[in-house]
Amino acid sequence: MATSIHEMSTLPRARELVLQYGWTSTAYQILNPGIRHWFPSIAPGVIGYVTAAGTRVVAGAPICPHADLANVAAEFEADARARGQRVCYFGAEGRIESLYRDDPHHAFLPLGASPSWQPGRWAERLDGHSSLRAQLHRARNKGITVREWPPQVAENHPALARCLERWLATRGLPPLHFLVEPETLAHLEDRRIFVAERAGVPLSFVVASPVPTRSGWLIEQFIRDPAAPNGCVELVIDGAVRALAQEGAQYLTLGLAPLSRRAPSHDQPKGWLWSAATAWARAHGRRFYNFDGLDAFKAKFDPERWDPVYAVSNEPRFSVGSLRAIAAAFSGGSPLVLAARGLFRAAAQEATWFVRGR
Repeated sequence: MATSIHEMSTLPRARELVLQYGWTSTAYQILNPGIRHWFPSIAPGVIGYVTAAGTRVVAGAPICPHADLANVAAEFEADARARGQRVCYFGAEGRIESLYRDDPHHAFLPLGASPSWQPGRWAERLDGHSSLRAQLHRARNKGITVREWPPQVAENHPALARCLERWLATRGLPPLHFLVEPETLAHLEDRRIFVAERAGVPLSFVVASPVPTRSGWLIEQFIRDPAAPNGCVELVIDGAVRALAQEGAQYLTLGLAPLSRRAPSHDQPKGWLWSAATAWARAHGRRFYNFDGLDAFKAKFDPERWDPVYAVSNEPRFSVGSLRAIAAAFSGGSPLVLAARGLFRAAAQEATWFVRGR
């Protein structure tokens, strides 16, 4: 997704505020292409958002001093209301959740759960899992090694771009944006990139984004070339976390596992519409996005905790309009067009498999 002139002009200021006040795991992602920046007048801070279906969909939460969170959020919502817009915080975690937990004017929608670790305990936890150790050994025995690439080397590197392109070609949907933006190789300024390679050829890589005020990191992407041997992604994640632990990192997350049931939630919406939608997503969504597979992949690293993640909308009850706005934020346009393209891609892939199998 291209970066607009507005975003380019606000990026330096937004980055400075993220590095000073960023607490949520998605804080650094507000610098992704396509995300607009709003700056409060009453306190230092920034909010990253996109506008869709009459709603400002916020990337996580306001980034500001914790003591100013309520006032910054109130000013932002007042600004949106004056323009006839709702506000929906997507990926809301502890602080914004606590702020609106008992507010009847804000509705909660559980999105799933986010696993986290203290990096200093990572090796101890993983070394106790024989199946995971076997996967790591398998990759090493295939000649896979892991090393960190300096940002100036990794940025727009053609071999990494080819690896990403080949991975994207295996996805059920065309590339999404917003908080799952795949095009990060041109924006590595504060990010870290670790690469699994064999004979100098990259086969997998991870991109880690800073969570500044928690001395932590979000593993924002883990990419695997279809030709990579089993255990390659696990090996590069393991190498990245151990390196970050040696530098004193205090927090690490692999990000949201959508629809995960691993964190307790008391906000499950009631009614046949939500139940039907969730059941359909679990039963048929694998064509586009393997929710259960991603959840299981993150769980096998034995997280120390799972935290609930929400969408929080400033309305008494979470509406279909807010759901439509979230879908549009990720699709970068019409969700229906994206789904149609996904169905076409899936049909083409299945036709290819059928021909090959004859």
